[in-house]
Amino acid sequence: MQSVDVAIVGGGMVGLALACGLQGSGLRVAVLERCVPETLDGDAPPALRVSAINSASEKLLTRLGVWNAIIAQRASCYHGMEVWDRDSFGRISFDDRRFGFSHLGYIIENAVIHQALWEKAQRCADITLLAPVEMQQVAWGENEAFLTLKDGTMLTARLVVGADGARSWLRQQADIPLASWDYRHHALVATIRTAQAHHAVARQVFHGDGVLAFLPLSDPYLCSIVWSLSPQEAERMRLADNKIFNQALTVAFDNRLGLCQLQSERQVFPLVGRYARQFAAHRLALVGDAAHTIHPLAGQGANLGFMDAAQLIAEVRRLHEQGKDIGHYLYLRRYERSRKHSAALMLAGMQGFRELFAGSNPAKKLLRDIGLKLADTLPGVKPQLIRQAMGLSDLPDWLR
Repeated sequence: MQSVDVAIVGGGMVGLALACGLQGSGLRVAVLERCVPETLDGDAPPALRVSAINSASEKLLTRLGVWNAIIAQRASCYHGMEVWDRDSFGRISFDDRRFGFSHLGYIIENAVIHQALWEKAQRCADITLLAPVEMQQVAWGENEAFLTLKDGTMLTARLVVGADGARSWLRQQADIPLASWDYRHHALVATIRTAQAHHAVARQVFHGDGVLAFLPLSDPYLCSIVWSLSPQEAERMRLADNKIFNQALTVAFDNRLGLCQLQSERQVFPLVGRYARQFAAHRLALVGDAAHTIHPLAGQGANLGFMDAAQLIAEVRRLHEQGKDIGHYLYLRRYERSRKHSAALMLAGMQGFRELFAGSNPAKKLLRDIGLKLADTLPGVKPQLIRQAMGLSDLPDWLR
């Protein structure tokens, strides 16, 4: 039987960030992951799943020593953002130089971030990567948790971390209730070539039946799109002939970058909001999608998960340095309170935003157009919005 201090179930981006952040603390860490990641081919076309990485997450990844490896691989820095309501005057735009920043964020393939973190974890002597493995059983003892894998391997850990995604097996085993709601939208993702250069600007347009985001990639004419549509319309667009799809996309995007051309396959996945009733319990902490999932319209899902990891790193290190029990729920409550608050604010904000921009009711359309116009012109509003989007209002002390 192996004995570790922290067992992280799930070796995705957030789980690996947590492991790398605990490196050098004197704690023995194990990461349990179902799949060994494939080695990335630098010449392969961009992957469909990307994340908008804000300044807060960039600071975390820099402190973990993986940022240079990510930038060297493939990452697209963006300098501006534009948001508008289709067929109306509502519009807001942001420019990094106006606010004294060198950039607003990066669009990075999830696989690029994952590989950099995986390779970092492999180099750390106090991190054990167990992959591919599958969980079979967990038992919560008074002083430690007992984990049994399907191959018969057993581990004990003082703290178990659920980083195993939206359908978290660990969360279910701990009987933690989950509030969930269907956004009644599916997201279509694809890579698109545009006739005009994107000039490193992230763009998003709202229309009555959905939201369409164009995220700039390193090629000046390539964008990753996230098109939020009704389930029926998303499926119709997924199956549509390329020519019909390209025309529909160009029209939905207000022809902002000229004719759009599909450069990849199209994938569709349902959008569901989730919020765990607890983010921690006896010998357990939840991070990332295991604790919460949000609508992708603000591109904050990955950043929210990385800040979970950053906060938990700080708490576990502090508890260990003070000689306290790192798995005791009484001590984990500080992490739970902090991250539940941040996630609740983000979920509520996204829900309110989505409700405001849903539908074509003329009164609601006028209200949101006036709101966008005021936010774009009133002094003091945009700096606050930009700090929020960059995650600078939600940084744990050790990243400031």
